[in-house]
Amino acid sequence: MTTLDAPAPSRLSTLDRLLPLWIGQAMVAGILLGRGFPDLDEQLEKVKIDTVSLPIAIGLLLMMYPVLAKVKYRSIGHVVADRRSLAMSLVLNWLVGPALMFALAWLMLPDLPEYRTGLIIVGLARCIAMVLVWNDLACGDRELAAVLVALNSLFQILAFSLLGWFYLELLPGWLGLDSEGIDVTVWEIAKAVLIFLGIPLLAGFLTRTFGERAKGTEWYEQRFLPRIGPVALYGLLFTIVVLFALQGERITDQPLDVARIALPLLAYFGLMWFGAFLLGVRMGIPYERNASIAFTAAGNNFELAIAVAIGVFGVSSGQALAGVVGPLIEVPVLVGLVYVSLWARRRWYAT
Repeated sequence: MTTLDAPAPSRLSTLDRLLPLWIGQAMVAGILLGRGFPDLDEQLEKVKIDTVSLPIAIGLLLMMYPVLAKVKYRSIGHVVADRRSLAMSLVLNWLVGPALMFALAWLMLPDLPEYRTGLIIVGLARCIAMVLVWNDLACGDRELAAVLVALNSLFQILAFSLLGWFYLELLPGWLGLDSEGIDVTVWEIAKAVLIFLGIPLLAGFLTRTFGERAKGTEWYEQRFLPRIGPVALYGLLFTIVVLFALQGERITDQPLDVARIALPLLAYFGLMWFGAFLLGVRMGIPYERNASIAFTAAGNNFELAIAVAIGVFGVSSGQALAGVVGPLIEVPVLVGLVYVSLWARRRWYAT
């Protein structure tokens, strides 16, 4: 059995394979920490970067840097032979995905505005990291996936704040929806994106540029990236511990809230992946490219969503909690969709 033929979870690293377990443990640890140190929020507020406490800001930046150091920025300049695949992915990511999450959030959480806003932010944060894992597991097109990741990174710098303002302020007003209490400006969102995506994006670009120039691509890909890769997970787990330490009482008093947040996420991942994949089959797109497009469309950059939610609404907000539930749901669902993708390859693409 070759590596690509092996069962999907066996091709994940131990850290990635057990990510839902680590997140669950971090949640429990956070709740216990919050009960042991009830004045934790006051201590975290003493030193800040903009509106975010310094320890949390460091955790957020650590989440993003290894992810962005993996991006093959030179791939942006490559000519993509199948322009149709590229156009399809961009439409799914930047038009369909945010609109679908907006609809699901309002339909399924009409009475929970904080969680609803957090989910809309998740929908705006397009996948730039884990999609490379799902793509490899599903035997997708690595070059196309690299191009899409690079483009999504740049699009988020340019478009995230405007889309956030549109979906959180402008569109609800047009539709006559009650958005009272959601007072957010383009600048507030842009500032969080520039700090928590712009800084690690620049650091990741410079790291890859100078690392490859000094040591070569093979050293960078095979030795350097595996060393810094776990840092993103540590940053995520640290942030989750702090979030749940600050929100532990709220969670234990309202345990069904987490379940309600999970429902629109489950619907979103399923609709985006199946919709994208079946459309690709209908359009006659080759399997490798179709898998890359489907996983890029379904995945989300939960690191950025958490960072923006904390930066704009605060670490103890419902918006931040909604962002943190994202990876808990996304990882097992998309691992399951890897199996579906490989089955579809055998069923519909067999020669």
